[in-house]
Amino acid sequence: MKKKVVCIGQALVDCITRGKEPWRERVYRAQSISLNTGGDALNEASLLAKMGIPVSLVCGLGEDVAGNLVYQTAMERGIDVSHVSRLSKLATPIANLTVHPDGSRESCNSEATMLTGYIPDPSVVHGASVVSLASLFRAPLDQKETVINLVREAKKAGAILCADTKIPTFRQLMPQDISEILPLIDYLFPNENEAALFTGKQDYMEMAEALHAMGIRTVIVKAGKDGCYACSDTERFHMPAHPVKAIDSTGAGDSFVAGFIAGLLEQKSLWECCEKGTACAAECVGHAGAV
Repeated sequence: MKKKVVCIGQALVDCITRGKEPWRERVYRAQSISLNTGGDALNEASLLAKMGIPVSLVCGLGEDVAGNLVYQTAMERGIDVSHVSRLSKLATPIANLTVHPDGSRESCNSEATMLTGYIPDPSVVHGASVVSLASLFRAPLDQKETVINLVREAKKAGAILCADTKIPTFRQLMPQDISEILPLIDYLFPNENEAALFTGKQDYMEMAEALHAMGIRTVIVKAGKDGCYACSDTERFHMPAHPVKAIDSTGAGDSFVAGFIAGLLEQKSLWECCEKGTACAAECVGHAGAV
């Protein structure tokens, strides 16, 4: 039987505007405006499914047009949606993204991202070889009890535990709030902005070392065009990014994590997992959209 991954976190719709520029008073023109499915959990699950890895998506969606789009897309990509909760009280999150000519982006999110009233059952991790908390510190992974219960259940089930972080928005859960379970996290994947917020450091390797010192077993700071910085008990290294022309950085971090998880399932070394993640991120930024 192939090893299974469970991705827990956000699945949403991205409204992506590229090449926005003023035209007349209060009127802008854009190179393109498109709707794409996104969200950390869906992005990771999509790439893993594309690589032929059995993957289950755990998220909350509304019974609305955006929810229908996300749900249908996940099914079409071969993702197990048996743990996707469709609730009438939810509004499926829609993110407004502006992509600049250099591929960098800005995002705007609404209170819908709080997913108020949705709490995943810890039993969703049963049978998984790897559990990915794909949007740690964003709903539904921005409530202390929810995170602690999922982490403990994942480790009880014998799964490798990965966590990809987000900057908190409407709820302010931070690493120190869940210090008791940080040593249970096998791999943490903050980007450079998140790692700076969590540690107060400016140097990428110092960020990784500071998070590792909190008890997290292995930390990989994703630093965009500067590659990634890894720190564990036995290894510390910097891996450069692939030299590619950046079209859109949306989903690059999620692609890195998906590639890294694929490496874990192949029992590759930390360096080799980072190589696989870096390659997937490079492929992502060379195209428009998150996947």
